[in-house]
Amino acid sequence: MIYDSKVENHYLLKAIETIKRQIIIISHDYKILASNCNPNREYFLNRNSKEGEICYHALFKFDSPCQNCPATEVKKTGKPSLKRIVIDDDINCNSNSNICSCLYAYPMAASDSDVGIEEDAIVVLDFDLPSLFTCDEKRVTSDAFLRNLINSAADGVIASDMKGKIIIFNKAATEISGYSRQEAIESLNIRDIYPPGDAQKIMKKMRSNEYGGKGLLKAYKQVAVRKDGTVTPIILNASIVYEGDKEVASIGFFHDLREAKRLEAEIEKMQIQLLQAEKMSSLGKLAAGVAHQLNNPLGGITLFTQLMLEEYDLSSDAKDDLLKIQRDAERCSAIVKELLEFARQTKRELKLQNINKIVGRTLFLLRNQSIFQNIKIIENYDPAIPEILVDIQQLNHVFMNIILNAADAMEGSGSLEIKTFLNGNDNMVHITISDTGHGIPDSILPNIFEPFFTTKEEGKGTGLGLSMAYGIVESHQGKITAENKHEGGSIFHINLPLKKEDEESKS
Repeated sequence: MIYDSKVENHYLLKAIETIKRQIIIISHDYKILASNCNPNREYFLNRNSKEGEICYHALFKFDSPCQNCPATEVKKTGKPSLKRIVIDDDINCNSNSNICSCLYAYPMAASDSDVGIEEDAIVVLDFDLPSLFTCDEKRVTSDAFLRNLINSAADGVIASDMKGKIIIFNKAATEISGYSRQEAIESLNIRDIYPPGDAQKIMKKMRSNEYGGKGLLKAYKQVAVRKDGTVTPIILNASIVYEGDKEVASIGFFHDLREAKRLEAEIEKMQIQLLQAEKMSSLGKLAAGVAHQLNNPLGGITLFTQLMLEEYDLSSDAKDDLLKIQRDAERCSAIVKELLEFARQTKRELKLQNINKIVGRTLFLLRNQSIFQNIKIIENYDPAIPEILVDIQQLNHVFMNIILNAADAMEGSGSLEIKTFLNGNDNMVHITISDTGHGIPDSILPNIFEPFFTTKEEGKGTGLGLSMAYGIVESHQGKITAENKHEGGSIFHINLPLKKEDEESKS
């Protein structure tokens, strides 16, 4: 069959007549010029409309154009327009909704003067809104779910266009950066999130194939600059968003490392403390063994030296030499005694004691010694501190050792302050001993509690005093630390736990 233009037009007109959607052609003054209305079918727009009638009156019984009329929009812009039409219930074709239809309108230019078409017109089509609205509702629901998903993410999510304008900024991003979402969306540039120049470096890495593939950056350690100028350590996973081959945006997932860093520091501190405790235990056993082995020969040296001095008529030079041997042997005996004290495994005698009285008793024994004559002692005790379970003899040794070290550091002149107080947040009794001496060099501060570590001259210290103090405080489930003061001198912090109910009942 050979198709001519008349046959083609026939089929086109037939298709328009049988289509389930209604098509109406109107003039720019809203007169109906033509439609595909069929009295045997129902249309949304079919209200017995006839050619020549005003569309809004014929269709909806309105006296003026519809408020959301797409034809009006076409008249203004000359471009296609899609609008929803809301109709009152008395003429509503859908009893469950006031929104009855969605109309699409587009301009149609006059093109055939032979048949009398000389003015431009507007074509209006209606759509099956149930399916359109269902799709729209699903889209809205999906968008809301996506927004909630992004906002609830544990990691910060920040997306920006290629100029750096931020378009996504979730709740975690506000916590990492210190900026509110409104601040970020309205005025923040993605480059402000990073230190100067880092944003360009990150984009360069994403465009290479070396960091997870082109357009990707995986598990990259970075810092984010907060609003107040401080930085937050993060792990960054980022990617470039493409439309075809064109870069249109970038998105980054910022994993906050602050808590991880804090935990790492706590673990490292605990490991150091555990290592110190193990070292103390091992050296204590070694010291005990060495001390017992040395006691016998040292006793023999001292005894026979004394016998020689008493039973033989010796020259003065020989007597001086023997006296030096005796003094050195006695010094070795004193060191052995201190080693045995350091390593002793005797059971602690824990009793409820007043910590203020223990400190005061130690000071009473020391303040009249010559080294304290030019040292001002400041005592500041909290009378509200309750009694705590301690071994009074062991704590006397701790306080005495630290106070004597402080006097040595001040070289007999300065101020010594001892303070006791409670901190309700940690359930501990706090004792601080501070001096105005030369302080502790930062290079050796981490080592001062290690056994046999000393800065004193040979013969003036064994390096066991602070180690013993450390062990005693730890055995009381307490903590001892030291630091230098900004104004000079050092300060020791001793924290001891308050008694617990079960401990109180046992005592």
